[in-house]
Amino acid sequence: MAPEGNALLSHIAVPADIRALDPALLPRLADELRGTLVRSVSRTGGHLGASLGVVELTIALHRVFDTPDDILIWDVGHQAYPHKMLTGRLGRLETIRQGGGLSGFTKRDESAYDPFGAGHSSTSISAALGFAAARRLLGRSGRVVCVIGDGALSAGLAYEGLNNAGASGLPVTVIINDNAMSISPPVGALSGHLDALAGGTNAPENLFTALGFTYRGPVDGHDMTALVEALEAVRDCGGPVVLHVRTEKGHGYAPAEKAADRLHGVTPFDPATGVQAKPKALAPSFTQVFADALIAEARDDRRIVGITAAMASGTGIERFAKAFPDRAFDTGIAEQHAVTFAAGLACEGMKPFCAIYSTFLQRAYDQIVHDVAIQHLPVRFAIDRAGVVGADGATHAGSYDLAMLACLPGMVVMAPADEAELRDMVATAAAYDEGPIAFRFPRGDGFGVDLSEPARVLTIGRGRIYSEGEDVAILSLGTRLAAAGDAADRLARDGIFATVVDARFVKPLDAELILSLARRHRVLITVEEAAGGFGTAVLRLIAEARMPVGRLVVRTLALPDRFLPHDGPGVLLQAAGLDGAGIAEAARSALEQTRPRMANRPVLVAAGLPGFVS
Repeated sequence: MAPEGNALLSHIAVPADIRALDPALLPRLADELRGTLVRSVSRTGGHLGASLGVVELTIALHRVFDTPDDILIWDVGHQAYPHKMLTGRLGRLETIRQGGGLSGFTKRDESAYDPFGAGHSSTSISAALGFAAARRLLGRSGRVVCVIGDGALSAGLAYEGLNNAGASGLPVTVIINDNAMSISPPVGALSGHLDALAGGTNAPENLFTALGFTYRGPVDGHDMTALVEALEAVRDCGGPVVLHVRTEKGHGYAPAEKAADRLHGVTPFDPATGVQAKPKALAPSFTQVFADALIAEARDDRRIVGITAAMASGTGIERFAKAFPDRAFDTGIAEQHAVTFAAGLACEGMKPFCAIYSTFLQRAYDQIVHDVAIQHLPVRFAIDRAGVVGADGATHAGSYDLAMLACLPGMVVMAPADEAELRDMVATAAAYDEGPIAFRFPRGDGFGVDLSEPARVLTIGRGRIYSEGEDVAILSLGTRLAAAGDAADRLARDGIFATVVDARFVKPLDAELILSLARRHRVLITVEEAAGGFGTAVLRLIAEARMPVGRLVVRTLALPDRFLPHDGPGVLLQAAGLDGAGIAEAARSALEQTRPRMANRPVLVAAGLPGFVS
C-alpha cells in the first residue's frame, strides 16, 4: 500500500527507490515533489520556474536509467532542484544557495549523482560525448544522457557537440527540454524549427537526423506514461539519439504559469499567491541607470544600438528595446556571436553597446581579442554583474573581466564608483570612437546619489581625489569607493590620515596622479572587487617609472585566488578584506613596515590579504 499524505516523497532516498515504485504511483510522486518544491523555494528563493517544468521528466529519467551508473547531465543545472530532491538531498533543500548549503546548480563535489557541474549553458552535449568516449575506451557499459533546453541550443557550443556526437556512433542520448523559453522568450530560427517538429511525430528529416542522430518525439513532458515509454525506447538505441520533450516552464503552479518569466528566479514568496517579498528599493539599480543612460544617449545619436545575449531583462536592453525596438538586438544564448555581430556593426559606423554579464563575457573572449581589439573597433562593452554575485556562486561571479580586458592593447576599461559615474561612463563610451571601451558595474541597487545633473563625458584615463591625507593613499576602483571612505574614517580615529582616490580607469591609468601619490605617502593600497587587473597595473606603473620609492609599501587588495563559494555579497566581501574594516586593517599592517628601523631599507611590497574563509 502506498504511504499516505506527503509520505511517498519522504521514502525516496535514492533513485533506486523510484525504480521500485508501482508505475501508478509516479504521478502522485510528481505532485508531492512539485508541492514540496514550491513550499521550500518560497522560503529560500531560487530558480523555480525551470525546476517546476521538469518534475515529471526528472522522475522518468531516474525511473528508466540506472543512475548514477548511467550518466545524467543537466545543462545549466538551474532546473535540477527536483533532481537534487530525488538523489538524497531532500532534507537539505532549504539550504540551497545559502552559505554552506546546497549549490543552486549541479556540482561534482556535492553528489555522485552530479557527474558534471554546470552554471553556464550549452556545455552538456560536449561533456556527455566525453563521458561516452571514455567509457568506450575503458570498456565500461551504460548510457550517457544529457538534458538541454531549447534556449541553450542557440549557443555555438551546442552545435559543436551535436556535430561531433552525431558522427561518433556513441550511445549518447540528448533530451531536448523544449519549453519555448529561456529567461526571455526564444529567438532565432531554431525555435521555429522545434515548433515545426512539434507539429508532427517522428519527422523523417530534420536538423538532428541530418547530423547523424536518431530523432524521437515530440513527447508530452508532463505525461508520465508517455515519458517513461519514450525514454525506454531511446535507452535501447545503440547510437546517438535525440528525444524531443515538450514541457511548460512553471508547470503545475498557477502563479508561475501566469508570470511573464514563469517565475524563473525568485526571492522568497507567498506560496499561496506567488507574490515575492522584495524589499522596496531606496535607489534605482545600476542596471536601470545604465538602461536609462543608454536611452538618453540614443535619443541624440541614431547610430547607438543595444545588444544582449538572451538577457534582455537582466541587462536593461529590454528597457532600451521599448524605446528603440529597431535598434535592440537579442542574439539568444550566443555571446560569441553577439560580440562579433557588434564588431560588424561597428565596421559600418554604428555605435554598438554590447551588454553582457561579466561571467558570460568570459565565453566570448576570443571574439573580444580577435574580432574587436586587434581590429581596434569601437565596440562598447557594458559589463553587468561585475564582482561578487552572492547566491549564484562560482559559476556566476564577475571576477575576471578586469584581468581579461586590461591586458588587451588599445582597450579602455572603466569602473564607476556610483550610479552617477555610471551615467558619465555611458556618455563617455558613446562619445569614444578611437577603439574598444568597456565599463563594469555591480548587481543590485545604487547608492541613491543625485542624478539631477546631466551626464558628463569623462577625460579618458583621469581619476579624482575623493579626500586627502598624508599617511596612506587608498586607490579604489569602482564601487568599493564607499568602503575606502569608511576605511579612511576608521583610520582617522587612530590618528592615521588617508587620501582616497576614485581611480575610474584601469586602462589607461592616471599615471600622473598615481605616481604623485606614491611619492607623497608611506603606503599605497589598491582596492578592486575583481580577481586582479587594477592592482597589477598600478604595480607595473610604479616599477616602470623607476621612481625612488624609499619606504613606500604597496598593498593590492582584490578577490582571493580561488573560486568564490555561494554566500551573501557582504559576507564574501568581508571575508576578502574588501570592506571598510578590512581595508583599514591592511593599511595599519602596511604602516608597520614603514617604521624607522626600516628607513635605510627601500621596500616595495605587493601583497593581498592572506587566506579567504568561505
